[in-house]
Amino acid sequence: MLEGKVYKSTGSWYLVKSNNLFFECRIKGKIRLKEISTTNPISVGDNVIFEIENENNGIISEILPRSNYIIRKSVKLSKQHHIIASNIDLSILVITLNNPITTNNFIDRFLVTCKAYSIPVVLAFNKIDTFQENENDQIKEMILMYNKIGYNCDLISAKYGDGLDNLILKMKNKTCMISGHSGVGKSTLINYISPGLRLKTKEISSYHNQGQHTTTHAEMFDLDSNIRVIDTPGIRGFGLVDISKNEIGDFFPEFFKAKEKCKFKNCLHVDEPNCNIKSEITNGEIFESRYNTYLDMLKDHNIYRKSHESSNSKS
Repeated sequence: MLEGKVYKSTGSWYLVKSNNLFFECRIKGKIRLKEISTTNPISVGDNVIFEIENENNGIISEILPRSNYIIRKSVKLSKQHHIIASNIDLSILVITLNNPITTNNFIDRFLVTCKAYSIPVVLAFNKIDTFQENENDQIKEMILMYNKIGYNCDLISAKYGDGLDNLILKMKNKTCMISGHSGVGKSTLINYISPGLRLKTKEISSYHNQGQHTTTHAEMFDLDSNIRVIDTPGIRGFGLVDISKNEIGDFFPEFFKAKEKCKFKNCLHVDEPNCNIKSEITNGEIFESRYNTYLDMLKDHNIYRKSHESSNSKS
């Protein structure tokens, strides 16, 4: 038996690295995890125990405990979730203001998900070489907001290498997951750090103003400076599993501190009297865009729960 790390998963087979060698592996029987119901029992980043079947093939018999993981939002309110990656030291969200647009709502949901699963985050604002004057002002406001909350932000141009030295320092000796919409420059960023990989990149589709999906499955790569990078497909949404609506606000750091002064301990910060969160929004201490994301997540949670209650009553 050998221990290895999963570098690629296509759902039916897994590329596992052990002792600097790669093996194509399949699962022995059914491996089920207790903590979460998923569409994929094994994800990129998993440490596994496997047995060599022949020279280049193996059979996975066990998944070792995960330090963390991140999931993609369930499709069509399904109970099943898809684990994007596991055992992540640092998550880098690549953000663009245009071509494609990354909304504050998407950024906030990503941050909440990473906070919930104990994954440190860096926000990398890409394509600074294309910024117009008004966009420079917009980006300054966004960075001011996220810095105030406690998040690290970097301004970069993955195409030309601007600002990447600082980002690479943060990535050294870590397993880093790179996420963002299709077309924000994830593969371009990886190619700049390690040009020999030559990952595919494509231009933005002018029809939808969205990038074309060049990464179809999450995959891990070994870069210089002992950096492991997990390149993920373009992701439109992240999900939380088994988190009550009363807990959602706990993953907004500025809410967690302010809620102590709310009149009611179970305050949802919606229409309750003497809510300190709403007072701090009025005073400018909490950003309204962040609060709007919180309200959207509460709404999504209610829809999700009602759907499952309905399906459970029918079954």
